[in-house]
Order: sequence, then structure tokens, then C-alpha cells
Amino acid sequence: MSNLSEISDEQYGNLEGLLLNKSGSTPLHERFRALFTLKSLKTDRAIQIISEGFGDESALLKHELAYCLGQINREEALPVLESVLRNANEDPMVRHEAAEAMGAISSASSMQVLREFLGDRERTVRETCEIALAKIEWDHSEEGRKRPESSSSASQTVYTSIDPAPPSASSGLMSGKPRPTGIDGDDISALKRTLLDTSKPLFERYRAMFALRNLGTPEAVDALASGFADDSALFKHEIAFVFGQMLSEHSVPALLDVLQNSSESDMVRHEAAEALGGIATPEVLPHLKEWMARPDAPRVVRESCQVAIDMWEYENSNQFQYADGLQKSQDILAAA
Repeated sequence: MSNLSEISDEQYGNLEGLLLNKSGSTPLHERFRALFTLKSLKTDRAIQIISEGFGDESALLKHELAYCLGQINREEALPVLESVLRNANEDPMVRHEAAEAMGAISSASSMQVLREFLGDRERTVRETCEIALAKIEWDHSEEGRKRPESSSSASQTVYTSIDPAPPSASSGLMSGKPRPTGIDGDDISALKRTLLDTSKPLFERYRAMFALRNLGTPEAVDALASGFADDSALFKHEIAFVFGQMLSEHSVPALLDVLQNSSESDMVRHEAAEALGGIATPEVLPHLKEWMARPDAPRVVRESCQVAIDMWEYENSNQFQYADGLQKSQDILAAA
């Protein structure tokens, strides 16, 4: 990755052209790579370019734009995220991701806006606002303020994402460092009970989810997979996302079941497809190709499989990095 000070206006312009498909011929997976390049830059210009993408017709792309703005973690992105959340005509998957991104940025100023949508007509949006509010409250609590001090060592952190909820404190896994040995089976059983207990707040169940992620064992994967029986699409989509982070081959059968279940929510199937692309074992590729080409598959599932195939190919190649938008930008300049 180039030094930020070395990124020229022309390179930003080329990244913008790729992300926004100004040529009209940029494949979706290349637009994703440009997006994740901009995400890594974290600059004002990157936020501005990403924000322009919400005029696109692809719900998958717009959902990913919102996710990246949340991960950039700068309050400059809050106005556009709020506008997306307020747009009742926008796809619920995109609005949900905007609310989650507001939770990731965790500004107390977002709380009033998020409260407005606790009664939204879309369950996915309602539930996301509930979790985002709880996360902001936790981040600003005494426990939350202490967390950065206890997990500041980058060498001990495998998962660098800003998660919708911190791992359960009682799990001893706040740092995100998998603990594959010395795990008490009772720990997993207790976390699984919390994960599946629909009488508990979603935020608490999410905390159990991320604690199981950090455990990282096959038993933890099995516990997480049991959550696919839940009736909340939001909850199930987060489990699929967590599997994409864990990259455990043990999760492949459960993820394939989700992808191939035509009665499952599109947002859950889309997340399963992308997780499979990241895990990138040989047996998943035919399934991704099948669902990318099936005319009866929802658009978001087809597009997710397209992106997942690109991820699969990257994971099985010698390419230096997935977010290669700057290299593509340099290639464009060299060809000009």
C-alpha cells in the first residue's frame, strides 16, 4: 500500500471511476476491490468517494459501502449514514448496514437518531438499531472505556474489525485472540445457551456470538451453527459473517446449507456466499458458480456469489493483496 501522502488526485480519480463504474464496464468484484482499497485509506476523500456510491442500484454494493464507512470509524461519515437509514425506500439490508455502521463509529450523537427507528416497519432495521444503541452505550460505559486498554496489543488481536458487540466479558476472550487449547466445554455450553436464548437482549446474544468466534474451535463453530435455526434474519446473517471471519473449514457444510436454502432470507444467503468465498476450499466453488448463474436466484445472492468467486480465486492465488485498487489505478495511469 502506498503512503497516503503519495496518493495522487489521478489515483483517487481512478479509484472513484472503478467504484462508481463510470466506464459502465467495471465488474462488480473489481468495484469491491476498489471499495476496500478506499476503506484502507481512511481519508476524507475516500469517505466522499464511498458516499457517492449510494446512488447505485445494487443493494449488495450499497450495503458494503455502509459497512466500510463504519469500519473507517470517522464521524465525517455519519451524515450520509443517517440519510441512508432515514430513506424508507432504500433496501432494508442497506438501511440495516447504515445503522450498524453508526454503531461502529459509536458517537453519542447518533443515539437519538437510532432511537427513532426502534419501531421501524422492517424487523432487520429495528433489531440493528437496538444493537447499535446498546453498543454505543457500552462503549461509553466504564467497562467499555477500559476495553481498549486491555486489548491494545495488536500482536494479540486476530480480528481487527469493529464488531457490533464485544465478546462476553466472562469468556475472557475480549482481545480477539483464539484460544484453541485449554477450553472448558462448559464455557462453550454456557455461551451457546446465551446465544440461543431469545428471551435475552440481542446485544447480549451477540456478545456470546463473538466470544464463540474468538474461541475458534470446531465445537464453537457447531455452537454458532445452531443459531441458523433462529427466526431473525439479522441474527443468522451475523453468524454467517462470523464464519467468514473465522475461515474454519468446519463451517462449510452449514454455510452451504444456508446458501442452497431458497426459503432462507436473501441477506443470510448473501453472507453465507461471501463466507464460503473467503474460506475458499475446493468443494465450495461449484456451488458458488451454480448460484451466480441461476436465473431463479435473487440478485443479491447472484452478486454475492460473483464477489465470492473473486475472493476464492484470490485466496487460491499468489496475489499480494485483495484490496488492489491502487495497483489497478497505477495500471490505468500507465496505459493512459
